[in-house]
Amino acid sequence: MARRLTPVVTLTAGAAIMGLALSACGSNSLSTSATSTSAPAASQSVGAAIAAALPAKIKSAGKIVVGVDTSYPPSEFLNADGKTANGFDIDLFNAVAQKFGVPVEWKTANFDSIILGVSSGKFDIGVSSFTINPDRKKQVDMVSYYTAGTQWIVPKGNPKKVNPDNACGLNVGVQKGTVQIDDLTARSKKCTNAGKKPINQIVEELQVKVNADVVSGKADAMAADSPVGLYAVKQTNGAVEPVGASYASAPYGYVLPKGQTAFANAMVAALKSLDASGNYKKILTTWGVQSGAINSFALNP
Repeated sequence: MARRLTPVVTLTAGAAIMGLALSACGSNSLSTSATSTSAPAASQSVGAAIAAALPAKIKSAGKIVVGVDTSYPPSEFLNADGKTANGFDIDLFNAVAQKFGVPVEWKTANFDSIILGVSSGKFDIGVSSFTINPDRKKQVDMVSYYTAGTQWIVPKGNPKKVNPDNACGLNVGVQKGTVQIDDLTARSKKCTNAGKKPINQIVEELQVKVNADVVSGKADAMAADSPVGLYAVKQTNGAVEPVGASYASAPYGYVLPKGQTAFANAMVAALKSLDASGNYKKILTTWGVQSGAINSFALNP
């Protein structure tokens, strides 16, 4: 039986974390997530085939270096102590790494810099709620592990009577580098084509700042991944609320450098093993995001 491995976590890229009860202030280090869910003992055995697929760089280093944007609760964020990495992405990938028999070194980075960091070799992998789409697959390989749509969130009572299908002239918050940027741009073009005012995008580096903009009224609404938007509703005790249904569901993917096919396929096998043991859904249920569970893990779906 393999020993449960404790991830080594460090903080880089010095971004301050803001949030109005959505996340804590940043600090100089991260510690292990206190909410990680242990796999049953039998499932912790490291499969020889999975471990053998580790790239030489990772074998030599004895760890997987992962780029992550810790401003995206409940996927990945800092706990109230300002140093503990939390989230279902954190817990799930820690469990995947156990299958390879190596610890994880989490490194905080701005979301829109992570894919470049993976391609350049700065990070071995990117784990940060990346929606799989054709543009990203041109740059990197992606392994699917979850699915989510886009959800709009507004201040309590929806004072501006926001309708996602008719948001012309409104101020809408969005995180830099996300698929929601493209969505809002397309919606704004429909507005201007119809002779209406465009959507004013309030773009922030950090999702927790986007959340705060809605709470404060700076933004009339925000568009974010469905688990993130619905978690903001819970964390603000009803200061914000969802409007409309989520849409455009698509899989999240782990980001790997192009060409590491054996490593990527071993990651698929590790996810299938976690699913078979029940630990995959147990982790998601801990965070209340089990509705996005999948069983069709795949490389570049």
